[in-house]
Amino acid sequence: MQDLRSVLQKHGFQFKKQFGQNFISDVNLLSSIVTASGIDKDTTVVEIGCGAGTLTRAIAEQAKKVYAFDVDRDLQPVLAETLSGLDNVEVIFRDFNKINLKEFEAEIGEYTVVANLPYYITTPLVTKLLEEGEKVQGLSIMVQEEVAERFCAKEDTPEYGAITAGIALKGSAKIVKRVSRNLFYPRPNVDSAVVKITFERGRISVKSEKAYRQTVKCAFLNRRKTLENNIVNFFKTDRETAKDALAKAGVDEKARGETLSPERLALLTDVLIEKGLLAE
Repeated sequence: MQDLRSVLQKHGFQFKKQFGQNFISDVNLLSSIVTASGIDKDTTVVEIGCGAGTLTRAIAEQAKKVYAFDVDRDLQPVLAETLSGLDNVEVIFRDFNKINLKEFEAEIGEYTVVANLPYYITTPLVTKLLEEGEKVQGLSIMVQEEVAERFCAKEDTPEYGAITAGIALKGSAKIVKRVSRNLFYPRPNVDSAVVKITFERGRISVKSEKAYRQTVKCAFLNRRKTLENNIVNFFKTDRETAKDALAKAGVDEKARGETLSPERLALLTDVLIEKGLLAE
């Protein structure tokens, strides 16, 4: 593969700040991302934010099929060069966050996400996959290091939040590699990390995933307030009902949302359903 900068300059490509374009320029890093993902010749991969196609090519050399999404059509001539000779890559110039995921999954079947995600879409994208994805098997994604810490955080820490609890319901997340900002072109202002999220359906028992997400939203509504206050405000209920729900879920009435483990949030969800505050 030609030097990344040379290819971009050859095609007169101009970086667009609004798309958060920072392309991987290190060959060893590309290889380690693909290896960590665990993909093989039977794996269908979805890549979001394929950029100049350096990671796309590394994925395609190991995978069965790659659906590579990007919003910047100016990358078309660059990708034509970097992906030349590959017959298992389909480049799709669309915003993945706006596609009908159910229809797309019906077309491609089970898949794994491997991507160097633009920072600005990371949380909305992961949320979409968690809430709508039915055939996604896992994610191996490059994200901002600070975001990676949030994805993998434990309860009762500053990093623990709604996205952490959302991931935990579907599976487990771990940081597999920390990455210097110097391995990207152009160089971003922060370091990154590769996070692997392995989906384990049924990992945490709860009556309704949708209701669980509402409980999580309530728990992190205001981190400075107690969970009792958040329940009163979020569900427009009285204080006694909130206290009783917390007691039945084994939660101290003065506890704050970020102190509850995902398992405890699931138990609280079931209690809130029983009390009619949440629909199943």
